[in-house]
Parts: sequence; structure tokens; C-alpha cells
Amino acid sequence: MTTDKDACELLDADHIAVKHLFVEYARLAMAAPAESAGERQALAEKICSELTVHAQIEEEIFYPALRQALGADDLIDEAEAEHQQAKELIAQIQAVGAAGPQMDDLVALLARAIEQHVKEERDVLFTKARSVSGLDLVELGGKLKERQGELQGQLA
Repeated sequence: MTTDKDACELLDADHIAVKHLFVEYARLAMAAPAESAGERQALAEKICSELTVHAQIEEEIFYPALRQALGADDLIDEAEAEHQQAKELIAQIQAVGAAGPQMDDLVALLARAIEQHVKEERDVLFTKARSVSGLDLVELGGKLKERQGELQGQLA
């Protein structure tokens, strides 16, 4: 038995990890906004970098493989449009620079956008990906993981 995660499992692990970051950010923003500005700033930066890498590996590897295997251009186009919306919010968060009410609002907007995107990926794209014969999701997961490591190394 292999311990390698398939592409959907790998991407979903990212989804879960970033969800935890959003929850922690919201907890800090509500509990002690003045005292937690530095922590929230660091969390916002981590959220932005995690999502940037995640979107890039999906766009470079996962979505093209699905397009080829499924021919589901409308679904992939929608997912890419959602990525563009997230990238715009990430740019706004990064432009704000310091944690405060404006950043809190933007991070909350991003969290909602990502939550909706993740739901659609889980319910539709991942389900379709798993149903396609000839699409090796474990091999695809390996490619995603390798590229993810490269991109995270560049950001570090």
C-alpha cells in the first residue's frame, strides 16, 4: 500500500490547513484586536503565501490535467475565475500592510471566498476527477507536491 496522497487529498489537506489559519486569525481579531496585531499580520502573510502557492500548483498542474481528462472547461474556467478573485483580495491584504480593521475585513472576505471555492472543488471537481479512468491522481499528487515544495522554497 502506498502512503502517497492523491492530488485531491493533497489539495484538500491545503484547504484544511488554510481553514485553520483563517479560524485562528478570526479568533485573534475578535478576542484582542489591539494586542494581536503582530500575530494577525503574520497569519495574514502566511494565509496569502499558502493560497498563492496552492493556486499556482492548481493552475499549472491540476487544472490542465483535469481539462485534458474531463474536458470540463466551464468548471475549470469558473475555478480559475475564483482564483483571480482570491488573488485580487490577497493583493489588497498585502497592500494594507498592517493588521487592523481594514485587513480584518479583507481577510474575512477572502475566507468566505475560499470557503465557497473549496466547497465547489470538493463537491464537483474532486468528485469528477476521481471518476475519470486514466487520470492517475497519485502521480498527479506527486507532481503537485514537488512543485509546491519548489514554490515554498522560493518564498522562504
